[in-house]
Amino acid sequence: MIRLRVKLKGVVQGVGFRPFVYNLARGLDLKGFVRNTSSGLTLEVEGPKDKIEKFLLLLNKEKPPLAYVYSQQVEFLEPVGYKDFLILESEKTEERDVLILPDIATCEDCLRELFDPEDRRYMYPFINCTNCGPRFTIVEDLPYDRENTTMKVFPMCSECRREYEDPKDRRFHAQPIACPKCGPWITLFSSGGKLLSEREKALEDTVRALEEGKIVAVKGIGGFHLLCDATNEESVKLLRIRKKRSEKPFAVMFRDIKQLKEFAKPTELEEALLLSLERPIVLIEKGKGIAESVAPSLKRIGAFLPYSPLHHLILHFFPKPVVATSGNLSEEPIVKDNGEALEKLSDLADYILLHNRDIKRRCDDSVVKVVGGVPTPIRRSRGYTPLPLFLPGRLRKKVLAVGGMLKNTFAIGVGDKVFLSQHVGDVENLSTLEVFEENVKDFLHLFKFHPEVIVCDLHPRYETSRWAEKFSEKEGIPLIKIQHHYAHILSCMAENNLKGEVLGVAWDGTGYGTDGTIWGGEFLLCRYGSFERLYYLKTFKLVGGEKAVKEPFRVALSLLFEAFGEEGIEVALKRLNGVNEKKVEGIYRLWKGSLNSPQTSSVGRCFDGIASLLNLKHKVSYEGQAAMMVEDLCDPAEEGVYPFEIREGKIDWRPALLALLEEKDKVKAASRFVNTLACMVSEVVKLTGLERVCLSGGVMQNDYLVSRVKEFLKGDKIKVYTHQRIPPNDGGLALGQVAHLLEI
Repeated sequence: MIRLRVKLKGVVQGVGFRPFVYNLARGLDLKGFVRNTSSGLTLEVEGPKDKIEKFLLLLNKEKPPLAYVYSQQVEFLEPVGYKDFLILESEKTEERDVLILPDIATCEDCLRELFDPEDRRYMYPFINCTNCGPRFTIVEDLPYDRENTTMKVFPMCSECRREYEDPKDRRFHAQPIACPKCGPWITLFSSGGKLLSEREKALEDTVRALEEGKIVAVKGIGGFHLLCDATNEESVKLLRIRKKRSEKPFAVMFRDIKQLKEFAKPTELEEALLLSLERPIVLIEKGKGIAESVAPSLKRIGAFLPYSPLHHLILHFFPKPVVATSGNLSEEPIVKDNGEALEKLSDLADYILLHNRDIKRRCDDSVVKVVGGVPTPIRRSRGYTPLPLFLPGRLRKKVLAVGGMLKNTFAIGVGDKVFLSQHVGDVENLSTLEVFEENVKDFLHLFKFHPEVIVCDLHPRYETSRWAEKFSEKEGIPLIKIQHHYAHILSCMAENNLKGEVLGVAWDGTGYGTDGTIWGGEFLLCRYGSFERLYYLKTFKLVGGEKAVKEPFRVALSLLFEAFGEEGIEVALKRLNGVNEKKVEGIYRLWKGSLNSPQTSSVGRCFDGIASLLNLKHKVSYEGQAAMMVEDLCDPAEEGVYPFEIREGKIDWRPALLALLEEKDKVKAASRFVNTLACMVSEVVKLTGLERVCLSGGVMQNDYLVSRVKEFLKGDKIKVYTHQRIPPNDGGLALGQVAHLLEI
């Protein structure tokens, strides 16, 4: 007789691990216990040596499908004479090393019950089990027990209690367990705040409102969506007016994959992503039937499938796909609380569908795009957060990294793990800064994390960097500021488990350089702890500073003036439709005098300028719009490349611009422009002799560009690394900021 003690760390709570251990031990007639702790799960079993060894084997081979174990500590001890096998009360300790599971899409078993008239949870919008349902958005503290979630206010009925306490039941210790008798319910309000209906009637009225072309705000798992008929042009236009979102694409939720294929054209890989447990929004090619205003002037739409029972119910009874965009005014945080919804969404929606299960933390939908043949997160949030990323080494200190300003996520790092936050958004105003601070404090509390160092971006005007400075001073914690593009490349290195030196190609719209200029077309020699700027695009002026970001015609003019001087005025008047002579001459004077015209090497801004020169877009209403339109024009069959020159570390793009201006065909011009960028990468790789290339930055969301880079470098013993688990855009900066402190 021997006793085995096992301590597990990882995703071991909320996934059915204790009932699995219980049934395994009972099946082998072993005695002992299993319990949750604040750092994971501990179990002890004792019995004959052969059965203990079989138990250990099956523990690893047959663990629950959602479980993930990254640490298993095993000890063989003297027996103590256990009389039975028990599931003990959870143990609360100061140590926090348990992994919290993300919110999980409704499983097939629960869906069958949801639409089974004989089941007691028939049509119940909060059906869940151990294998699905909310996790991250309801947990308030660890260990993950019901009293530490927002479900603690709903006492279980006798039937739910029986399931919850039965180790053989699928709902054993499913913390959000509920039914129509004892759980949360839905209520429908008018935009004026009047209660209209509850429960089944509220669902019926919601569907009727959508059929009438109305806009309905619906409370989900991590916040509110604004829903309307995605095939109704007038409804979508009205939503744009109310939300003050003129052109930025809306996501569309489809009932199932069959309905989705009636309106869009997913590839097999995209279909697999749509059906994955995480249920992200996936950018796929549009078909016919969706209102044009859903994604104006773009070839792709953001499509996703229902992931909560309430979504499934609405789309079961409403026969068409729905726009499902975040419930907020543009540039504001997503709304999560009932009172907040009645106050802030009343001008956006005709009706507001609430429920009384509180959302502990905001969590937007994740967005994924296939880039260069691999799935690439554009926004990493629901379904993925807060699972950690594992580093290729260990951190010297406990790190809080605050990320950038746009598409913000922050991160905490300890040992060899980084926990990246959910998507916060653009931290550019007081309300988003408050949500950023709320989320940081929430993470520090949830993980009982006390940072020993803070890392932020070098940019002095980022609100996140200013916050880090104040927090550093208040808490007496050292602050490190690191360069934006260096952080981008570190994030790609860390994600791909790389050590040593790499050639980092960091291309984006804006990043503060060590020389005080705006970088964005960088080739960096990177290693953990330091970098060197080897090559970069020849700089040009951003006339009007921030204005140029929203008015690509200013970038187009700057490129022309850089190539032609004053003669660029005449070229511009012939080339740019709808840009008047007075405006062109005024911008030339600003350009010549360098008034409010910072220098930049930004490839992202080059895309904007080319979009304007091709008369695709002279003014944009959202970040990346012009670049997306250029990408949509590109033809994979076009292999032409424009000339360029590399001298003294600078890549002169002017010969390429001159050749592009001679092009009559827009498709050929856009394709050759992007081909030329890929060729620049290839030439720099040859010049440096480096064989490992990391691509990062917002520009590397361009599928055509990344695919071309991979083609150009194929067969030369060059390995190209891209992002597959975190975004290449600024949503991945925090990982790189943490990785700066790796001890390798």
